[in-house]
Amino acid sequence: MSAQFQTDVGGVADDAADQVDPQTISLAADLQQQFQATLDSLEADRAVSRLWAKDATFWTNHDEVKWLGWLDIADRELANLAEYESFASEVRREGFADVVLLGMGGSSLGPEVLGEIIGSAQGAPRLHILDSTDPAQIRALESAIDIEKTLFIVSSKSGSTLEPNIFKDYFFARVQQSFGDRAGGRFVAVTDPGSAMEKAARNQNFRRIFFGDPAIGGRYSVLSAFGLTPAAAIGVDLKRFLDLAQQMARACGPDVEAAENPGVLLGAAFGVAARGGRDKVTIIPSPKLADFGAWAEQLIAESTGKNGKALIPVDAEPLGTPEVYGRDRIFVHLTLTGDRDLAQDASIEALENAGHPVVRIEVKTPDDLAQEFFRWEIATAIAGALIGIDPFDQPDVEASKVKTRELTDAYEKSGTLPPEKPVFAANGIEIYTDEKNAEALRSGGAADDLFSWVKAHLDRAGAGDYVALLAYIQRDAAHIATLRELRTAIRDARHVATCVGFGPRFLHSTGQAYKGGPNTGVFLQITTAHPDALAIPGYRADFGIVEAAQARGDMGVLVERNRRVMRIHFADGNVDGGLKQLSGAIARALH
Repeated sequence: MSAQFQTDVGGVADDAADQVDPQTISLAADLQQQFQATLDSLEADRAVSRLWAKDATFWTNHDEVKWLGWLDIADRELANLAEYESFASEVRREGFADVVLLGMGGSSLGPEVLGEIIGSAQGAPRLHILDSTDPAQIRALESAIDIEKTLFIVSSKSGSTLEPNIFKDYFFARVQQSFGDRAGGRFVAVTDPGSAMEKAARNQNFRRIFFGDPAIGGRYSVLSAFGLTPAAAIGVDLKRFLDLAQQMARACGPDVEAAENPGVLLGAAFGVAARGGRDKVTIIPSPKLADFGAWAEQLIAESTGKNGKALIPVDAEPLGTPEVYGRDRIFVHLTLTGDRDLAQDASIEALENAGHPVVRIEVKTPDDLAQEFFRWEIATAIAGALIGIDPFDQPDVEASKVKTRELTDAYEKSGTLPPEKPVFAANGIEIYTDEKNAEALRSGGAADDLFSWVKAHLDRAGAGDYVALLAYIQRDAAHIATLRELRTAIRDARHVATCVGFGPRFLHSTGQAYKGGPNTGVFLQITTAHPDALAIPGYRADFGIVEAAQARGDMGVLVERNRRVMRIHFADGNVDGGLKQLSGAIARALH
């Protein structure tokens, strides 16, 4: 038994209603009454008008008012359209073949979605994203472009984030080899006014500087300069894109009742599901929308995962039959018109019939992602209020940054990272964890082989938990496929949600929920040695050392938060061989 809430015509004038992406929410009986009561409460509390009025008491009455610039950013950016169009013409006139965005988190995930789903206009350059310190990832990117025909966009809100700065230092030195003191003309900065990145860009004579809004956090920034600058570079029609965002903003506006407001309805569904134990937001996109989940993952996890609470986003997990899922899920099925997968549709219907809550959203065209960005931002803000957190801070992301900085600073002084001792080592694989976790694992059967450690660790996951594979290795098709197989096997055998994060990019995304959310995660870090160093100009540490410091900093905070965590390290640098051994151990552990 389920109820459906149609939100395809709510909140806009009749002539504009058909332009808003339709949404339906289907809830089983256990959530129907709570959902309706929540909508009634939101309406009685004037939730929508308070959100738009930037009333911090709607959340925790902390500093939320400082972070609501995203509400009207589409209107304001339309006023800047001429600057973006001038930039787009310049990029095409100069004959750039490639655009490389150097960023992390909010500055990279939104542009990645735009590049992968909307794509480059005819005759415009291709967009590449670098958000990894993995040496193999950087080498792969460099081999895919022609440095002399590439424009680099360095994207950093604060200007002090480690990764964009060292990416910039690396590629600036490469470009200087071809262009000498004209190298700055191949670089563009996107940053907040007055940042360290603005200063560096001026000192190095960057081609352009685009400014973000200090009142917009990174994960809410895709409709600002952080998304629009790379979009302009690849020829996206920004007038149409921002017009579409405005349509959804009007549909979610301050005068629209909660029961007709697309963003509020989605947020209420998330909040009610989470309060009912269904805190795993499982995103199921049709094939051409696959990349949307990476952006939504950051928005949801970094916004809601704190104070022991969270919505845990589950992205890119293969779709299964109803019996492989626990009762801790809410599913969001995103489809692009003309891109239907009939098998996927049938599976979603089976999940709904089995009593799982299901949200369906149909995206009419790739450009309509502008609507979805805004809908999901409103939904996340509403869900944050319902679960009682500030959806605009990210305290535990900062904690990982601090630990990483401590380790890299130590390396700059001494030339080595602090020593650590494995709890197990054999056949090129080492296992690391803290004393408390090691004791628990040994009590669970961990002994003198890889299998026993992996089994003891996976055995710690129970109902309502999730298993996250945190891989500090190259994010390529082969490794994505291997981790996909592993997570599917774990999900099917243990009936728990599974997540995959590639480090360090997930540190600026789901890493917040993993550390600040509920203690329901079982974390398996995967790291590798890097026999071939990739130097960073001006630094003693190379990219491999930075990645190692990020992994160790990540694990250090997880340990401090009393998380169940273990690291598998490929000490010989043989990633493919190490993954093969790990796959075999997991297969044995699940049977």
